[in-house]
Amino acid sequence: MATQQHRRDDAISLSDASATTASDIGVPDTISERESNIRSYVRLFPTVFETAKGSVLTDHNGREFIDFFCGAGTLNYGHNNDRAKAALLDYISRDGIQHSLDTATGAKIDFLRAFEEKVLAPRHMDYKIQFTGPTGTNAVEAAIKLARKVTGRSHVIAFTHAYHGHTLGALALTANSYYHHGSYGAHQNVSRLPFDGYLPGVDSSAYLARILDDKSSGTPLPAAIILETIQGEGGVNVASADWLQNITRLCRQHDIVLIVDDIQVGNGRTGQYFSFEFAGITPDIVCLSKSLGGGMPIAINLIKPALDQWGPGEHTGTFRGNNLAFVAATALLTHWDDDFTAGIRQRGQRIAERLQAIVSRHPTSSISYRGRGMIWGLDVGDGDTARAIIDRAFDAGLLMEASGANDEVLKVMAALTIPEALLEQGLDILDAAVDATLSQST
Repeated sequence: MATQQHRRDDAISLSDASATTASDIGVPDTISERESNIRSYVRLFPTVFETAKGSVLTDHNGREFIDFFCGAGTLNYGHNNDRAKAALLDYISRDGIQHSLDTATGAKIDFLRAFEEKVLAPRHMDYKIQFTGPTGTNAVEAAIKLARKVTGRSHVIAFTHAYHGHTLGALALTANSYYHHGSYGAHQNVSRLPFDGYLPGVDSSAYLARILDDKSSGTPLPAAIILETIQGEGGVNVASADWLQNITRLCRQHDIVLIVDDIQVGNGRTGQYFSFEFAGITPDIVCLSKSLGGGMPIAINLIKPALDQWGPGEHTGTFRGNNLAFVAATALLTHWDDDFTAGIRQRGQRIAERLQAIVSRHPTSSISYRGRGMIWGLDVGDGDTARAIIDRAFDAGLLMEASGANDEVLKVMAALTIPEALLEQGLDILDAAVDATLSQST
């Protein structure tokens, strides 16, 4: 096994991975005694992580894990990305300002210029940038508030299996009943429609068109429609270009604000910077967070200029001026060139090929796969099977999680920068974990 000090990211040795199982490793009593019952991922990955570089994490016992989890989509550029790390160390060493609310700083200006140069200008996009509180859910809250203010309407349409956050406004848009308690009172002014493909053979965009035209449909004209182009937490459900174009057209016809929540599947996850680019649409508001800062908390909303009707300070946040995140985000944008996007496509195609091979080997198991770019889901049918595979993968040195209504979909979300050899090694572990689990169930 490579040492912690001289870890290699192109491949790691897992020859002793089976010596210690997940149940043997455990975590200190301090966690269970002092941390709230709300904790979740420590239950999935029962060890104490100490260091991380690229696509490899090392725990307190020196065990190494390949990362197909990526901080739930926060680490597209890997752990401790060299470019971001160097920029941050330089900035801190010269006492660069860290907290600034929304005052002007050099770090913010550098980020705005870099985002214009690398993202907006090449795509001929004209957006104002709002810095919200540094969480995805706060970006969603701000987007909904602005849509309601601009239109003067309060109703919002969201979709089945949607995930938009846990603060009350965003929670109302999130579909999974696990996150809802009756006392939260977070369901007002939201209607839910079938996502693309939710009902086989049914075009839910045609249904939406009908209810918007029908004064007796019982559905008020909404201020906004909010959607994810790929529902990561909902089970890696992929919207088609036609469906996205139809929804966009309906928004234009009825003066509805179209909000795309690109928090998890934006920032290059699908092979293009924005997940909606392939459909040729331009949303009114785009929510971005997670990998934008490469692990540093930051969230922004891209707003069409005509909709930027905020009053000064109307939606604030103490940490909306996170200059360390500006520095990291600016450095990470330097990755964006033709070679980088080609690499994402190549790795994504390889993941798809490997998942197809798994499905083909188990024709009687009713498993399937879906995804785009470098977010893929392997649907194994039920949560117990998925958890068994995740546990086996963990014991062999691979981190991944499940999503979907019953946690039945294994999410494959490697870093966009993962070396090919390490990607193959992680897929080998997944391959073996699936085979071992499914062979026991037959």
